[in-house]
Amino acid sequence: MSIRLLHTADWQIGKQFSWIEGDAGALIRTQRLESVKRIAELARGREVDAVLVAGDVFEMNTVSDETLRRTMDALSGYPGPWLLLPGNHDAALQESAWTRLSRIGLPGNVRLLLDFEPVILKDRKLAVLPAPLTRRHEARDLTEGFTAMESPEGAVRVGLAHGSVENRLPDSAELHNPISDRRADESGLEYLALGDWHGTLEIANRTWYAGTHETDGFRDNDSGNVLLVEIDGPGATPRVEKVQTTHYQWSHKSHEVHGSDDIKLLEADLAALGQPFERHVLRLDLRGALDLAGHGELQALLDTWRARLRYLRASDSGVLVSPSEEDLDRMGASGFVSRAIERLRDMAKDPDPGKSAQAGAALQRLYVEYMTLTGRG
Repeated sequence: MSIRLLHTADWQIGKQFSWIEGDAGALIRTQRLESVKRIAELARGREVDAVLVAGDVFEMNTVSDETLRRTMDALSGYPGPWLLLPGNHDAALQESAWTRLSRIGLPGNVRLLLDFEPVILKDRKLAVLPAPLTRRHEARDLTEGFTAMESPEGAVRVGLAHGSVENRLPDSAELHNPISDRRADESGLEYLALGDWHGTLEIANRTWYAGTHETDGFRDNDSGNVLLVEIDGPGATPRVEKVQTTHYQWSHKSHEVHGSDDIKLLEADLAALGQPFERHVLRLDLRGALDLAGHGELQALLDTWRARLRYLRASDSGVLVSPSEEDLDRMGASGFVSRAIERLRDMAKDPDPGKSAQAGAALQRLYVEYMTLTGRG
């Protein structure tokens, strides 16, 4: 009889996304809990024997009691065992989200793995060996204890831990709470379910990071998934299936803009994100140089896509904007304004980059103010 598990991690319920303004931030926060409900539906539909949550269920130990209750309600769609492991964001401190949950009351099928004791399930055919974090950062490898943990004869041994596998994560990873890259072999595990790295990542055929269930950043690391794991018995190689659960698609694009043609290419690239556009969170970095007409065209395009996407984080500080000769001639200015324009035009040709930039900025401001005051801006 095979063992079927759903491996997930890094829900970080209560994450604020405070840098995302307005309603978009609230919707993205709420979606982390909605995606947990989808996990429950998936677990029920695929008839798994247990759901393993490999740490960082909560963003912090100080999440509200309401958030704790809502999280427990989100699990109701799957009646089987939920095994919740403390991670570095929600470490099992003396007073924590876990102690408060215990006081509030847990559903009968939810187990908090606060101790280094195996959990025996499925008529003693499955042993889950937990390594809960009892503080944010540990210098030693807590999974060393798996080797000595006893399990019933003939049981499938599955480790559950939260931390950084040594020598296997990308250079950009924050390396805390070390885990040996040989842990599965050294401790006789059929599978090692890990959390902390927010993307789905196979370390070895018995060791996987599930990644966060709902994408939460612009890093291209294959996030927003859970893993369905099937193990035929002791010594068997697990079969692992990745299933996408994220609602929002996060992406990062860079573009050079030097005129109307480039702006049209940018618009086509944004359209290629695909419908529904409101499920996209986009970081857009722009560089280049535009005249004022082109800059206006660019801003209109960005305003349109801010309304279409769930959130657009556009940076155009790398776009140099200056009035073209046509822009200045179109002003039709006379008198002292005309003389000021000519003076600034001459200064903009100064070989000193600082002086020419100042003159260009002054010309741009003069253009905007004059066109606004004359009713043409």
